[in-house]
Amino acid sequence: MQTLAHWNGGPGPWILFFPLVWAAVVVGAVTVLRRTAWRGRGGPLRPMDGRPAGDSPVAVLGRRFASGEIDEDEYWRRLSVLDEHFGRTGRGGPA
Repeated sequence: MQTLAHWNGGPGPWILFFPLVWAAVVVGAVTVLRRTAWRGRGGPLRPMDGRPAGDSPVAVLGRRFASGEIDEDEYWRRLSVLDEHFGRTGRGGPA
């Protein structure tokens, strides 16, 4: 054991192993965070329900109104229909 620690008066070639260990730890931690915490809690990449951020029917309706495809009366009429069908939560059930 003493031979590995003091190879010709200095650190042995095993010293190169430590940067590889730290790189593996960092890559593993980033991988675990990306697969669990960020996606499971609706972090910066996805909202809680797993859909892309602007994919909800209310968001699509808002974009159509903002771009001028539909007028204000049609916007409010369609929004009331969406509220009846999806409720305020937008998850497919009554609020």
